Amino acid sequence: MTAFKSLFMLDDDIVFLNHGSFGACPRPVFEQYQVWQRRLERQPVLFLGREINDLLGEMRARLAAFVGAEADEVVGVANATTAVNIVARSLALGVGDEVLTTDHEYGACHYTWEMLAAERGFTYKRQAIALPVATAAEMVEQFWAGVTAATKVIFISHISSATALRMPIEAICARAREAGIITVVDGAHSVGQLPLVLAEIGADFYTSNAHKWLCAPKGSAFLYARRERQDLIKPLVVSWGYQADDSFTVGSQFLDYLSWGGTTDPAALLTIPAAIDFQMAHQWEKVQVDCQALVASWLDEMVSITGERRLYPADDEWFRLQLGAALLPVGVDGVWLKEQLYGRYRIEMPMTTWNGRWLARISVQAYNDEAEVRTAAAALGALLAEGGWL
Repeated sequence: MTAFKSLFMLDDDIVFLNHGSFGACPRPVFEQYQVWQRRLERQPVLFLGREINDLLGEMRARLAAFVGAEADEVVGVANATTAVNIVARSLALGVGDEVLTTDHEYGACHYTWEMLAAERGFTYKRQAIALPVATAAEMVEQFWAGVTAATKVIFISHISSATALRMPIEAICARAREAGIITVVDGAHSVGQLPLVLAEIGADFYTSNAHKWLCAPKGSAFLYARRERQDLIKPLVVSWGYQADDSFTVGSQFLDYLSWGGTTDPAALLTIPAAIDFQMAHQWEKVQVDCQALVASWLDEMVSITGERRLYPADDEWFRLQLGAALLPVGVDGVWLKEQLYGRYRIEMPMTTWNGRWLARISVQAYNDEAEVRTAAAALGALLAEGGWL
């Protein structure tokens, strides 16, 4: 996949195996981003005062078609954490209610629910999904064991950040719908990595970052809300759309509340169609498969080096992603490992933690190749041996 390297702006002297954190924007997409920014600066009043609603509407239509939703079910936001805050703060939860989640959730979103639980008196309950996992069906049963009569909301990742685990959200959302439980899905790592048909997934609320695997500019994400649940949403920032009139309205309360939060630069959101076009033009489904193969080979190599268990079955297509996590030996210093990887080898790769254990997480994108993946495994092996952990 070395042909893609020249299309990205990453430093040539870095082995960048951390696309999952903040993404990387291809040159053609970034150039379109700058086109929007220059257009904004040429006539800000025209752009933000008279054109922006139509422009965002066109973006929503393209994005909605790409993720299997309707244009009035999605709205642009800065990032998935913002979207989770919008939904969590909107829901009327109090004493006696429970929000059920997993023990694999992303820290910033976890803290959102934790803070609100402390303020409002509801229970925020973390259900264990054990590693290693065997099947998606087993995960459903493990998670559903935490549901009680008090469960009002399920909050769950589509792909977990620290453990790179794909959750069986379709089955969980279907059960929740039957039980009358609201579902909120953090799909930060999904769009651009997994094929999405939100209408079939069945979540009440779903968010994803376009700046990660879709390779749009930073500051581009979306919140999906099923029409039947949109009246639950309140604006995180109260602005003109709160009492929209004919001169401002976007078309629904959901869109009015969330489309305008004051003066910002909307260029990143407006560039989402360019990111979609880029991936379609470069046969991204094949790119994804090639990247998944590199991740699988790295996971096999890490198991061989460390002797630790593989966290998900190698032969199950469900768990094949463009990111993966490998369990590190007990007692390792993950902070030191990450510093040494970057300082000595110029490899950008995070060390994550889960239930008291350190993991190495790899993220592979089109600009990576087999040599880089092998180099990363060998470097980790050398550092683990140097530290006395092998």
